[in-house]
This record gives sequence, structure tokens and C-alpha cells, in this order.
Amino acid sequence: MKKASLHRISVKLSVGLALAVFGVFPLACAQDLPTRPDDSIPAQAELIYTRGLQYLAKTQTEKGLWSDGVGSEPGVVGLCVASFLAHGEDPNNGPYAKVIHRGIDYILSQQNEKNGYIGSSMYNHAFATKALAESYGVVDNPKIAPALKLAVELIVSSQKRNRFGAWRYTPESRDADTTVTGSQMVTLFAVRNAGIAVPDEAINKGLAYLAFNRGHDGDYGYTSASGGKPTLTAIGSLCLSLAKETDSKGYQASLAFLKKNLDFRDRYYPYYYEYYMSQALFHADEATWRDWNARNIRYLAVLQTPDGSFPGNQGQSFNTAGALLSLALNYRFLPIYEK
Repeated sequence: MKKASLHRISVKLSVGLALAVFGVFPLACAQDLPTRPDDSIPAQAELIYTRGLQYLAKTQTEKGLWSDGVGSEPGVVGLCVASFLAHGEDPNNGPYAKVIHRGIDYILSQQNEKNGYIGSSMYNHAFATKALAESYGVVDNPKIAPALKLAVELIVSSQKRNRFGAWRYTPESRDADTTVTGSQMVTLFAVRNAGIAVPDEAINKGLAYLAFNRGHDGDYGYTSASGGKPTLTAIGSLCLSLAKETDSKGYQASLAFLKKNLDFRDRYYPYYYEYYMSQALFHADEATWRDWNARNIRYLAVLQTPDGSFPGNQGQSFNTAGALLSLALNYRFLPIYEK
């Protein structure tokens, strides 16, 4: 079995320039990708992951995107970039360095220089911003710091304009839902992990909106407390875990709901569900995560196609990145995957 230490990140960047660039965003230090404790990675998980990365590297275009429809969306490119970083790939000198740099360059090219908006939806903006946060301090690109600053400012200002104190499809949206809100919240936690200040008010308002959508059984609905689903519950639970607020009865009820649905598979957004469920269980209960992780590895091993991609109606780049990131807790290189 391969050890995570084989993928150890060796490059560390100076943070002095980034400190000056960020200005109003206080910064303790730029992040380094942490190494996972030196225990064994399940061999089947490693095989799935390496084959998936090979597929993504082979199918990326020179412009840094993927030509399968959704692969041109900066949020999907962000998830693909994150899948390489989450495996501990060296972003500057490793075998996939060009893939990572092309992806980051593409994300930066899609940002509105005036307001910081990346792409054409807040979904895209969240996952693209998260990739920038995870790249900040480890990818040698001086454009990341100012772009990340603008992107975070847009998330915060959009929330302030929203009557629910949350987010939906555009920066101007007045309504909100748990999926878009969850993506912004996880991104803000990733931004904090990068050493960048995020207002407590933004976190607290986001958590309050998510709690508004939690039912009596701990399940989360889409825009209300009714119609709860495991995918949405995983999102809400993960946000509470990242906020270190896991002692409440609401959180415990949500965890119980997730444990009852370990065999659930989202028919419409299977890899989106995998992505969030793996993180929610990992932060909540290690024994339950290990059980689910073993099931997930077997499930993905059956689904993965001979070329290393994953099938589905969301586009192979998104499917593959989502599947791989659901295995990323086996490696725990990114700060967002640390307890």
C-alpha cells in the first residue's frame, strides 16, 4: 500500500508579498498543505484516485478547462484542481503541476476584475474561490492573493444584501437555499484556514439560515424545514462541524439522520452527495466515517470506467472530481479535511 507521505508537499512560499497585497484582510500566515499521519491508505482508494487524476490530466485542455460541457465552468475547474491538491500533488514541481497551474489560470481568467465575481453563478463562484483559497500559499502565482481578496469580498457583500443573510444563484439574489448557502459557508471556512479573516457575522448569519431549514428530525430542507434530504443534511452538518458547533441537539439529530441513511445514494446528484457526505461523517464520527468510507470505496470501484472517469449526467469532469474528493479524507492534505 502506498503511504500518503509519498505525495508530501515540499514547496513553501513566502507570505510577505501576500500580506501586503491583502491589505484589509488580516493574515496570520499563508497555508501549507499539511501532511497526513503516516498510516496506510486503502490500496483500492489509491488505485481509484490515481486513475481518476490520470483521466483529468489527460482530458484537460491547454486553456485549463475540460471540454465535456460543464468542464468550462470555473467552479468545476476549481473542484478538479482541488482533487489534485487533496492528493498531495506538488503544485509547482510535481507531475501534475501544469494541470494545476492551467486550472488556476483559467479560474483567474473568468473573474470579473471589478467586483470579483467568478463565473455566472454563485455555485461557480464558491467552488472557484475555494480552489483559490486552497491554492493560496502553495501555488506559485502572485495573482491568486488579490483575486482571492476580491472573491471573498463579493461573498460577504452578497450576503449583506440578502434578506435571509444567506445566498442563492447570483450576488444580487434576495432569496436563499441550503445548497448555495452551504457552498459559500464551506468556502469561507477554507478561506479562514488559509489565514484570511472572515467576519464572524458572516459565519453566524449563514449558520442561522441553515438552522432555519432544519427539521425536527435533524434533516435539512432546500428552502424550508420540510422535505429534508440526506444530501442537504450532510451540507448543514458539515457547516456546523467546521464551525466547531457540534454539541447542540440539532446537530446530534442531524447526525442520527445521516447514520440512518448510510445506504442512500442521490439519484440526481450522486457525486455532489458523495462529496458532502464523506466530509460530514468524517468530522462527526470516525467509526461511522470508516464504515461509510469502506462502502464508498467499493461503490466507486464498481462505477469507475476503464479510462478512470465516472459516468453520470453532470459531466465527466465534475463526476470524477466529486468522486475523488469523496475519497480525499483518506489523505487529509487540505486544511478543510483536518479535524
